Amino acid sequence: MAISTLDAIDLSRNFGSNIAVNDISFSLQKGEVLGFLGPNGAGKSTTMRMLTGNLAPSDGSVKICGFDMVANPKKAKEMIGYLPEMRPLYKELTVDEFLTIAARFHKVQSSKIRRSVDSAKDKCGLTHMSKRLIENLSNGYQQRVGIAQAIIHDPEIVILDEPTVGLDPIQIREIRKLIKDIGKKHSVILSTHILPEVEMVCDRVQIINQGDLVFNGSIEDLKKQRRGNKLLVGFNNAPLKKELLAVEGVTQVDKIDNTMYRIHFNHEYVPAEEIVITATKKKWGLFHIAPDVTSLEDIFVQLTQLEK
Repeated sequence: MAISTLDAIDLSRNFGSNIAVNDISFSLQKGEVLGFLGPNGAGKSTTMRMLTGNLAPSDGSVKICGFDMVANPKKAKEMIGYLPEMRPLYKELTVDEFLTIAARFHKVQSSKIRRSVDSAKDKCGLTHMSKRLIENLSNGYQQRVGIAQAIIHDPEIVILDEPTVGLDPIQIREIRKLIKDIGKKHSVILSTHILPEVEMVCDRVQIINQGDLVFNGSIEDLKKQRRGNKLLVGFNNAPLKKELLAVEGVTQVDKIDNTMYRIHFNHEYVPAEEIVITATKKKWGLFHIAPDVTSLEDIFVQLTQLEK
């Protein structure tokens, strides 16, 4: 049975007459990585601030492992590790010194601080950097230190805000692997503007726009939405549009160029096999047939530009 570590229930936040977050509800399961997306001004940052207890909701509630963030903020916050977009690092300290202070901030028992620091360094690949000054580390390793401080107290939930911004491709790959590893034990909320990152790292994604959740589903749901109900088909001997429309299940045909067509079909019947059979029979010279996959960027734009 899935264990819920975070529950946002009918969550709203108003700033005067401006509704920043409008009655949203979602939950986070143990061992799940949730991607949290939204354009600028969508209400994403406001939601993150409410989830971490830095902003009280106007209505609704946030429960962390059953503890209400307003009624029992101390206990709820103990369950959260947070890396904001601006890393909270003391760069004049060594990695060991900083993580020791972070452990004390999170009230790790004195007898367990050394073990917690070593564990966080090991998970984040920082063991060989223990005595290095943080200011002398690369951008990627500084980000690892930021993640290490977020997990130093072994929280149930780890919230990471734009953790790969400003990193080079190799560093990005390493941080993504680290996030997936953390997600095996902890619940993770990953706030990012990098859409492919969501598909690579997350189990589930939600998109917020103008204060409303416009998408909340699994990565498989997102992939299905990308695949949609279109085929991209190429013929050496191009048929007439009416011949393609005569194929069972085909509802619309768009001619892209002299050889390529975009074929729309209803969800009840995928006409791929019928197209292959007909093309062979009529010698159309079929050389390409594949799902016409919508890009993540296009889906994001479609979802966030819907008429309200």
